[in-house]
Amino acid sequence: MTAVTGERQRPGPGHWRGRLRRTLLATLLTVAVVLPLSAAVRPRIPAPPPAALPARLTPAALATAYDANRENAAEAARMAAAHGDSSRAAADRVLASPARHLLRFDARGDGQVTEVLGDLPHATRVAVLVPGSDTTLDTFARFHAAAESLYRRLAHEAPGGTRTAVVAWLGYRAPATISTTVLTTARAGQAAPHLRTFLRELRTLTAPEPAAVALLCHSYGTVVCARAAPGLTGLGVTDIALVGSPGTGADSAAALRTSARVWAARGADDWIAEVPHVSADLFGTTVGFGTDPVSPAFGARVFAAGPGGHSDYFTPGSASLANLTRIVLGETTEVTRA
Repeated sequence: MTAVTGERQRPGPGHWRGRLRRTLLATLLTVAVVLPLSAAVRPRIPAPPPAALPARLTPAALATAYDANRENAAEAARMAAAHGDSSRAAADRVLASPARHLLRFDARGDGQVTEVLGDLPHATRVAVLVPGSDTTLDTFARFHAAAESLYRRLAHEAPGGTRTAVVAWLGYRAPATISTTVLTTARAGQAAPHLRTFLRELRTLTAPEPAAVALLCHSYGTVVCARAAPGLTGLGVTDIALVGSPGTGADSAAALRTSARVWAARGADDWIAEVPHVSADLFGTTVGFGTDPVSPAFGARVFAAGPGGHSDYFTPGSASLANLTRIVLGETTEVTRA
């Protein structure tokens, strides 16, 4: 017989797991209905195939690649304008500017862009930014702004003899924030081989020796970096920074199986803190990303990010930008911990 104590029994772990599964299932069902309707709103925008580039880029071929990709962006702008999509045409025209250095450019679909800021062939330290959900060719301007903010800070802070460059890598089809794909590692699994291929290519584009590379990953981009991490040995990646992460799909930093230092940060006003840091199996698919990267259980080096929100990690003057700059420059003892 169960004793009556007069106290309300606390729900056990099974109760909360059940609630989580029901919540995630409701989310999946909602987006399954919403997305087919919203996807039909905007017709596919015509665009040229990517420019023909050498199979293996070299420092000497970079200028040619930049020119070819700018021309391709200009052609994409003309095609989008003729199609009546003034927003995409404007985004393409901005990327076709002579001031932009596009290592890769593909205007088809959501678009993919890899942009270089700085003198890549002579850089001794390179930051590669990996963006999260809702990053497309149409929204690339805000991703560029983050990369530019970091590049300016690096140029100001770099000690004598240290030359820096920043690469904004949108080399995958990022999921939409309101979608089923943002709840799983599927897109990250598709993106990870492309990120590793790019980092391998990057090793040949700096001289006289390969640069030290810091991988700075934001939001869903942290899931991409986590999936790529085990294959980064020998590619010059010294540090992986996870900011605004919903979880990585890994239980711990050790589970990433990388020799790089693993860092993590979250701004005090970042809504991602409200995302349940668990994973659940629904219809044979794992939904959710597990352990919170800023928790002690994950084991990353947690650094201060200040009071910012989810989109503020590269804001000029912020604590997070200062610490990311120190990580890129290898000044790890100067990073302020949370």
